[in-house]
Amino acid sequence: MTNWLPNLHRGSGPLYVRLADQIERDIENGTLPPGTKLPPQRNLAYDVGVTIGTVSRAYTLVRQRGLVSGEVGRGTYVLERIRSARSTDAQAQPFGGTRATVPEPGKTRMDSTAAPNVGQAQILTHIAERIAREHPSDVASYTRALPTRWLEAGSQWLARGDWRPQPGSIVPTLGGHAGILAVIAAMTVPGDRIAFEECTYSHVARSATVIGRRLLSVAIDDEGMVPEDFERVCAQQHPRMVFLVPSLHNPTLATMPEARRHAIVEIAKIHNVWLIEDNIYGALLEETPPLFASLAPERTFHVGSLSKSVAAGVRGGWVASPLPYVSRVLTAHKMITGGIPFLLAELAAQLVLSEEAASIHARVRAEIAARQAIAASVLAGKDFASHPDAPFLWLKLPEPWLSSTFKQAAMEEGVLVDDEDEFKVGRGGTPLHRARIAFTVPESRETVTRGLKKLRSLLDNPISGFDNYG
Repeated sequence: MTNWLPNLHRGSGPLYVRLADQIERDIENGTLPPGTKLPPQRNLAYDVGVTIGTVSRAYTLVRQRGLVSGEVGRGTYVLERIRSARSTDAQAQPFGGTRATVPEPGKTRMDSTAAPNVGQAQILTHIAERIAREHPSDVASYTRALPTRWLEAGSQWLARGDWRPQPGSIVPTLGGHAGILAVIAAMTVPGDRIAFEECTYSHVARSATVIGRRLLSVAIDDEGMVPEDFERVCAQQHPRMVFLVPSLHNPTLATMPEARRHAIVEIAKIHNVWLIEDNIYGALLEETPPLFASLAPERTFHVGSLSKSVAAGVRGGWVASPLPYVSRVLTAHKMITGGIPFLLAELAAQLVLSEEAASIHARVRAEIAARQAIAASVLAGKDFASHPDAPFLWLKLPEPWLSSTFKQAAMEEGVLVDDEDEFKVGRGGTPLHRARIAFTVPESRETVTRGLKKLRSLLDNPISGFDNYG
């Protein structure tokens, strides 16, 4: 028996989650070693001033996490546990990240991958004016129904190769990020663990911590998530869900081959793990390997949007959900976002159904290819990963650059880039000494060229950059 007493003033969220998190922290730091008997629920409830129901829910949660075992009449005991160095330090700070919330004015933004300006405004203006004329009441009010055309547009936009989701499986969302967060909120509960590639679009990971989910980090290589490490994490840490960017991975640009996709699916089936497939960059590709949504439709939530390939400001996105969970994701999205604005959802749908989105998409891809060629020319001889359809490159920094000091030196030169820490789910891992250089937001190719030349100068003359930083 232990006289352990938790401090529930720490942390956030419901009391039972705080209590469960305190138990897990104290197991991991050795305060509650294997074999320790936790206090009886009634006693602990009295000692900390909560209801027995709160303690019962917390004990159930840590039992589900595989940390304790309990038997009626015997009590609850801490289990032996194989610790994972990668997963235990993967608790991202909810409001972390290395990008300024409000960037300084006058800087060349090479830290954003929104679709380039290829003249979308004229088309958007025309469609928005028509919507306002034809749907004045809908534009002025809350959205209370989902027109069939919104679902058809999502089905059409998300379709790839031989796979096309049923319109009834579609949830229109306020962009891809909101769709992903809605899936997490709908299919997991506070305290559940979600697996991420160790280097990825970490805004999702940070958002997940804000709503009380816990993070696990899985190793990646030049083909994406490593199945063997995913298997290890599933066996030891029991995630409920995994988030994947399998095509044009952000930031490494890897595209996961078909065989590896099959391996990830089989592991997810064995361990009953939900899959979120982020295909927002994949929409820029002519072809991709089979989608996870086609390999495991019963457990995959496929997410796409217009942000990288048409216009980010439209905030048009869709989730293709397994049919039994459509209503749950739709409700979660409404609860998280307050509901999708009619004007934006109708604008996204009309862009797709009129084929204007496809026309813009073609021009966006051509502009990205042109800017990618500029980057290849200006940075010739340097070590970087790139793809003709990708709106960024993944630059390997030469000695003596560190990722953070290069980012700071670039900012001193008037160019904003992302360092590697912007994409790390946890604090651990081997330093990569890389930076992501994006080139779609600057208004012209000339501005892109000037920004890249400033970065090239820093790479060629690192001492000047360090002097500026100092």
